[in-house]
Amino acid sequence: MKRRIGPTRLFAALLVPVAILAAACSSSSTKTATTATTAASTSVPQGGTLTIGAEQEPDCMDWTDQCAGSSWGYWDANVPTMPRAFDAQKQSDGSYKYVPNVLLDGAPTVVTSPQLKITYKINPKAVWSDGQPITSTDFKYTWQHITTGTNIYDPTGYQNISSVDDSDPHTAVVTFSKPYAVWQSLFGGGYGIFPSHILQGQDQDALMKDGYKWSGGPYMIQSWDKGSSITLVPNPKWYGATKSHLDKVVFQLVADTAAEFQAFKAGQVKMIYPQPQIDVVNQIGAGIPGANSTYTADTGSFEVIWMNDGAAPLNDVKVRQAIGYSIDRNAIVKTLFGKLGVTQALNVINAPIVNSYSNPQAFAEYKLDVSKAQSLLTSDGYTKDSSGIYAKGGQELSLTIRSTTGNKRRELTEQVLQKQLATVGIKLTVANQAASDLFGTTLPAGDFQLALYAQDLTSIDPGRCNIFCSSNIPVPPDNSGENWTRTNVSGLDTNLATVDNSLNNSTRTSANKTADGITASQAISLPLDPLPDIVLWQKTVVGPVGDNAILGPWWNLQEWGVKS
Repeated sequence: MKRRIGPTRLFAALLVPVAILAAACSSSSTKTATTATTAASTSVPQGGTLTIGAEQEPDCMDWTDQCAGSSWGYWDANVPTMPRAFDAQKQSDGSYKYVPNVLLDGAPTVVTSPQLKITYKINPKAVWSDGQPITSTDFKYTWQHITTGTNIYDPTGYQNISSVDDSDPHTAVVTFSKPYAVWQSLFGGGYGIFPSHILQGQDQDALMKDGYKWSGGPYMIQSWDKGSSITLVPNPKWYGATKSHLDKVVFQLVADTAAEFQAFKAGQVKMIYPQPQIDVVNQIGAGIPGANSTYTADTGSFEVIWMNDGAAPLNDVKVRQAIGYSIDRNAIVKTLFGKLGVTQALNVINAPIVNSYSNPQAFAEYKLDVSKAQSLLTSDGYTKDSSGIYAKGGQELSLTIRSTTGNKRRELTEQVLQKQLATVGIKLTVANQAASDLFGTTLPAGDFQLALYAQDLTSIDPGRCNIFCSSNIPVPPDNSGENWTRTNVSGLDTNLATVDNSLNNSTRTSANKTADGITASQAISLPLDPLPDIVLWQKTVVGPVGDNAILGPWWNLQEWGVKS
């Protein structure tokens, strides 16, 4: 499972025919990709149902709530139905930038002094699915709910806003008490803009958690059959230039990646976005008749061995560093993704697509070095007991790692980690959980030592204050806050705050690289791999198909069609 970061997600793939996929692989750790033609120039037929395989479903559909942290809910239901002020769009050079969504009547006016002030002009054609206009009051309601509501997933950026002037229904004037560098990700991103005329004064979570019938995007949620499917139908009041060619889109839940892949090959689903499991990687390498594919390791996703820095024994920096020197991360990555040309471990706790802001070699010193790992533990007062496990004060250095059940790739990773750590003298036990339990309860409550999962960017931004600043450490009773690792190290908060708040790009980049150095020297967690994005679709699916690393693979669903 992937977990989305913050209140929007980047992609830079090279495109080559699937038939020569094997030849496309290289030794590069990041720039490896392949795809068949997207058939963008093919005439798109009208009508029909597109069935897409989905590996997970959201725990709820109130996008501001802690329970809505799944990337799959964001891709499948949020992006097609929620209005946004800006979209992240890929440029001809492969980079991404924010462009105004059709919701806006052109680019907003930006004033930076004496305070950051953004004036959004709303498209007069923009309406909700019930015909009511989308107004500045919807902007104001969204801001107020995110900053004053309970169990909010992440208020980053919105907390910097001091007021939203909605006196003119067609103009929202947003004034900031302190700058927010990626203000374009607000009133969109992982949330969107909410209808004040429906939700104002109501219990938003109660009204939205099981789905909702209104929409401000090209599609509406017709039904959510939990455990089975999410069905979308065109929004009849959609104000965008491109109306849906499809009559219906069904996201069919096929929770096991292997079963999903088989359903795709059998034609039961026409498109999938599979996790890069070993068998999937192998079969892509062999070629899939009648199918198109694209994959890349220049991704917004990154997998990490996350450490609970707030609880013993991982609140000890020498123990965390020793773990870093106990693991051959390159060997693990090569085993998992070598056939896609991805052979080098990730060396920064951030996605490859924001490397221009980062120090991508920050963690390069953490290579397998058994003697160094043992030296760190010995200097920290650990000695080996009769079973060959290091112990201190009568307590064995025995750790538990958690991930999502049924994920073969992660299970293989955990098995390798067990063997590598045992060689040093560290015991590792695996205790995986259902994704809903792991992400909904265990990690927010800090009931873990090590965890293996991926983060998924939801903005074109390197900012990580939401997951690493001490102010975001979850607190009871609702455990709001995304700093699940309980990270609290000197200097990190200040630099990450600068990344969030400075409007000077050079200043932000310098602060982010300094933060990378701090995360590495303190070994707050251990980056593992750039989790490759893979999209597969049958050739009966036509239109400009292709992943958007911020908005996901279905970002332009209304432009697609299906041939008989």
